[in-house]
Amino acid sequence: KKINFLSSPFDEISLKYLKKLNIEYIKVASGEIINYPLIKKIAKSKKKIILSTGMSTMKEIGNTLKILKKNGARAITLLQCNTEYPTPYEHVNLKAMLTMKNNFKTDVGLSDHSLGIEAPVAAVALGAKIIEKHLTLNKKMKGPDHLSSLEPKEFKLMVRSIRNVEKCLGNGKKIPSLSEKPNIKAARKSIVASRNIYKGELFTSNNLTTKRPGDGLSPMLWNKVLGKKAKKNYLKDQKIKL
Repeated sequence: KKINFLSSPFDEISLKYLKKLNIEYIKVASGEIINYPLIKKIAKSKKKIILSTGMSTMKEIGNTLKILKKNGARAITLLQCNTEYPTPYEHVNLKAMLTMKNNFKTDVGLSDHSLGIEAPVAAVALGAKIIEKHLTLNKKMKGPDHLSSLEPKEFKLMVRSIRNVEKCLGNGKKIPSLSEKPNIKAARKSIVASRNIYKGELFTSNNLTTKRPGDGLSPMLWNKVLGKKAKKNYLKDQKIKL
């Protein structure tokens, strides 16, 4: 399926084994964020690191980042995480991602243990680069993680929703899109005669109005038109020309 494998080592023996597999990422579980000996070894592996921050304070995260960087870590992504299964929505705290991103100048993501797919999708809208979500074949299976996991159909829906949100984010440039350009004339308005106007008559707010389509004088020229003399006769609803 061309899905990269990664795993979270909880001891040095596991770390050595993962390094032999030539994996791209090492995932540091929330419970290991203060495990100095293991953190140091992980940093020296020269792998990209995904650091989950459940139960952590900003000070603890900062200390761990210093250890990682001092020992050669080259790329670190911080995951906002709440270590409760399932996590109440009011404890997901997506805005903490932004706090970590701004303070530590790193990429951020979400390790989500809440029910459903709302939190991961919202996290992507806020700039998450990585989403971790547990997958199970059956939520009714025994064990602490199954209830807060997604079954395959839900997982597929989450991925599809995230991909759609990524498209929605766009490039940040506020200009008319290709899809809406054809609608500009139809949706905007032009300055037109609100009644019949005779040549030489002054344009006023009493004989002018704005109506669709927007292929005539822009209503933004309203003040420039007022007080000018009509150079010809205009029928009601006819577009005004200067």
